This record gives sequence, structure tokens and C-alpha cells, in this order.
Amino acid sequence: MSRRDTERLLLAPGNKPGSFLVRESETTKGAFSLSIRDSAPEQCDVVKHYKIRALDNGGYYISPSMAFPSLQELVKYYSRSADGLCQRLGNPCKALAPQRPWAQDEWEIPRETLRLVKKLGAGQFGEVWMGFYKNSQKVAIKTLKEGTMEPEAFLQEANLMKQLQHQRLVKLHAVVTKVPIYIITEYMINGSLLDFLKTNDGHKLKLPKLIDMAAQLVYCKNKPLLSNNSAKFPIKWTAPEAINYGTFTIKSDVWSFGVLLTEIVTYGRVPYPGMTNPEVIRNLDNNYRMPCPDGCPGELYEIMVKCWNDRPEDRPTFDFLQDTLNDYFISTEGQYEMQP
Repeated sequence: MSRRDTERLLLAPGNKPGSFLVRESETTKGAFSLSIRDSAPEQCDVVKHYKIRALDNGGYYISPSMAFPSLQELVKYYSRSADGLCQRLGNPCKALAPQRPWAQDEWEIPRETLRLVKKLGAGQFGEVWMGFYKNSQKVAIKTLKEGTMEPEAFLQEANLMKQLQHQRLVKLHAVVTKVPIYIITEYMINGSLLDFLKTNDGHKLKLPKLIDMAAQLVYCKNKPLLSNNSAKFPIKWTAPEAINYGTFTIKSDVWSFGVLLTEIVTYGRVPYPGMTNPEVIRNLDNNYRMPCPDGCPGELYEIMVKCWNDRPEDRPTFDFLQDTLNDYFISTEGQYEMQP
């Protein structure tokens, strides 16, 4: 298991400070790593990693002054005393509970199987609710306000989500296609990324975690998502060729991803602060680009600027962006804690 997957698992709900996981080292053959969830005052929990080294004559150690005949004995010892580690070992890391599978023929479900409990938000076209499916599974329910848009256009979102089934993406569970129309998805406890970044917990996230989030969003590579040029589109996130000529391609998505990067590193600040949409269009026509956000490293800003190349064909691919952001995450993430 990779370091990044280990951190996501340990930081998932159900694990607490002291939760731990022993895994094979990615970099040293025959060695292991001990990963522990740790807490810090006024900050989000973090995961700290300790290298477990093997002795030539058998046995393992984290600190050379304390060796153990087996990994089990090492874990047993540090479960009694932290002895220099960030936390005394508590419970082993809990595996993510698999969600109840929804069969393909369950895309369409009866409205009676849903119970709307709490309104989470509302917009021009409808509302989003937290609710339950069959009184057991918590879900998010997106409703369409009658008369605001064609039902077919609203359901295009569900059709797209059917094609993008992936563990890193919000899962589509089902639809109700009779008026009023519902789209039922996985419930995300922290809400949207943008809303979360604006919270106190969001502001506690350090740059490596923000970059990790950005890298996960590149899953949409090679899937142009803004192909519906008949719909309203947000000017500040849209590439010039899409604004001026209605040309939506995978390269216009790359431009939008560059704008999204600025939102992530600024904890949800609106792009082009202080500018109206007409001002943004006029400035883009004059080759204006957003300056480097405060606190953003120059290397990361260079990635944004590449996404905003005036020539679509000269913008990077999503494969390139994913590799670059993954490398950047690894280079900025601390490696191992010092030996206790």
C-alpha cells in the first residue's frame, strides 16, 4: 500500500489518534513502515511515518536501542508505551466499509423509497437534500425545480456520472425520472470541496494535502466534461476559445483545471478577484493572466500558467498534470519521522 493510500485510510472517519498500520516500505526492500494517526492542537489530524528496519540476524527495530524478534512484538511494545513515537499505538486502522452495491437495473427507483431529511442547499435550478434510501442508507438527493430547465438537460448530469464510476468520485446511486426529478448520489459528510476549503478545518490543511486533492481531481483526464455548449457556463473558469467561439474540448477543460488550482491553494477564493465577467473577458483578450496567489510556490504557479496557454494545443495533457502533481506531492511531503 502506498504512503498516500495509507494516509487516506488512517484519516478516514472511524479512526482516531493512535490508530496505526504496518505496511511494506515502498523504497526499501525487506523493510516496513509504521504509520500512525497523530493529533495536533488547533490543526487537523496528520499521519506520521516511521521506518521499521530489519536486522541481519532476524528481528526488527525503529530505534537501534530497542530491537524485537517480530513485528508483532514491536507493535505490542509500542501499544504499551509511545517511547518516542508521536502516539502510543491504539487500534489497528479500520478498513473502509464497502457501501451497499447498487445494481445496474436500480438506476430508476420508486420515489417512495426515499426520505428527504435536511436541505443542504438551493440554487437556480433546484435543491440538494440529505436523506435516506429505504430508511437505511444515507444519500444526497438533488431535485429539479419545475420549469427552470429541461428534464433531459438535468438528467445529462446523471448520464455523465454513470460513465465516471470511480472510488475517487462521488457515486451516482439512482434517479427518479418522473416529475419532480431526483438524482441520488453518495452523501459527502464535508460537503463540496469549495465549501470545505472555506471552513476552519479546510484552512488547517497544508500545501501537500491541497496538492494531493488537486491530483485526485485529474481523474477526468481525456474525458471532456464541458461539451454542452448550450448550457450556461461560468466565465471565470472558461477558456477564451470556449467563451468567444463556443469551442469546448479537453484542452478547454485543462484551462478550467488551472483556474481550479487557484481556488484550491487560496482556500476557495473566487478567481479574478474584484473583476466582473466582462472585465475578465476583456483582459483575457489582452493576454492577461491571474498573478501568482499569495503563498503559492513558483513551481505550482508555473503549472497554472501552462494550463492557461493561449494556444489550446500547447496546454499540457491531463496525464502530464497528474504525473506532475503526484511528483510535486511526493517532493513536498515529509518523508519519515526521526528515530525515537
